Amino acid sequence: MKHYRVSLVGLAMLLVLTPAVWAGGVWKVGEPAPTFSLTSLEGHPLSLQDLRGRVVVLGLFHICEPCRIQGTNLQKVHEATQGQRVSVVGVNSSGDSQTDVQEFLGTFPVKVTYPYLTDPDRVTDRLYGGGRFIPNVYILDQSGVIRWQRVGNMALADSAAILEEISKLLADGEPV
Repeated sequence: MKHYRVSLVGLAMLLVLTPAVWAGGVWKVGEPAPTFSLTSLEGHPLSLQDLRGRVVVLGLFHICEPCRIQGTNLQKVHEATQGQRVSVVGVNSSGDSQTDVQEFLGTFPVKVTYPYLTDPDRVTDRLYGGGRFIPNVYILDQSGVIRWQRVGNMALADSAAILEEISKLLADGEPV
């Protein structure tokens, strides 16, 4: 019986610690963001490198309800930062087809007007570890360094929290 309890305790610790270990591969605050080049739903190529000099809000999404909520949060951020040195970019990182992604975006409570990219080869999932935890939001500084990240918890990554972090990164204190 004692062996059984020890095994249960060990299993419980493994279940608690495993996400933290995986998250260690995801949390890269302070490191340069891995670069990628993808195509938007409108057929426009976009490289993360093209956005240097701007604060970048990068959302990695699949087709799921939490991603719909976070994608809607990013639309609010996009609208609030128009005319500023900020770019909001969404990426369907799960390899879904362009048709499926467009249908998914059609179910949002708002029209998504920020660039939304498709990633048929799941490059961003591998680079950012997003397949483990979705949605995944990164804020990159003007040099392309990850300065903030939230995974899967929209309460910690709502539009107000993202806008607060953007304000900190805008070089001249430009109000958000």
